[in-house]
Amino acid sequence: MPKKILVVDDKPELRTLLKSYLTQDGFDVVAAGDGQEALFVARREKPDLIILDLMMPEMNGYDFLRTYSREAMTPVIILTARLEENDKVLGLELGADDYVTKPFSPRELAARVRAVLRRLDKQSDGQNLLREGEIQLDRSGRMLTIGGRMVDLTPSEFDLLATLMSAPGRVFSRLELLDRLQGAAYEGYERTIDVHIRNLRTKIEPDPSSPRYIETVYGSGYRFTLQS
Repeated sequence: MPKKILVVDDKPELRTLLKSYLTQDGFDVVAAGDGQEALFVARREKPDLIILDLMMPEMNGYDFLRTYSREAMTPVIILTARLEENDKVLGLELGADDYVTKPFSPRELAARVRAVLRRLDKQSDGQNLLREGEIQLDRSGRMLTIGGRMVDLTPSEFDLLATLMSAPGRVFSRLELLDRLQGAAYEGYERTIDVHIRNLRTKIEPDPSSPRYIETVYGSGYRFTLQS
């Protein structure tokens, strides 16, 4: 069964272009023209991935993310025509997995879509249950508990934590982590790792300003620290 993609953009010509291209690429594509319509379509269609414009009428992409990320762990690739770094960072902080800046080629976007979906479909090649301290991560069920309490993560946050926990004490560079998440290292996207790490610390660390689990190794990257 083909993967279902929801394209959300207020420009009909762009929706038509992406729907045509992604359909030819083997995906089942549905579309919405603003965040409010996207909520209705997403709740009905249960897409496997969402391509989301940020600047839209009625309900913008930010508000859609704030609402829908509380309902489902659906991966999101945001589209933005704005060049400010803060726009991209805010989208990632709200739970997006990747971003593409307009103008872009449909081929590049399709490659990003395949990379995210391939990562989610990939079977774990190690143990399914990872434990460290109070943290327990179930790869097969894609669930995280801390001290018996369920913690919601975005798909990228989950896979990033699983990568770090799979090799405690090992330092992963930003490029290596980016490659694990996206399937390819895109120039200029290393800072997305820093955003995901910051989000992860907020969710799993007792004190995010003084991390206990995820340690920054300056000049090198990040590692998951073994607990004594």
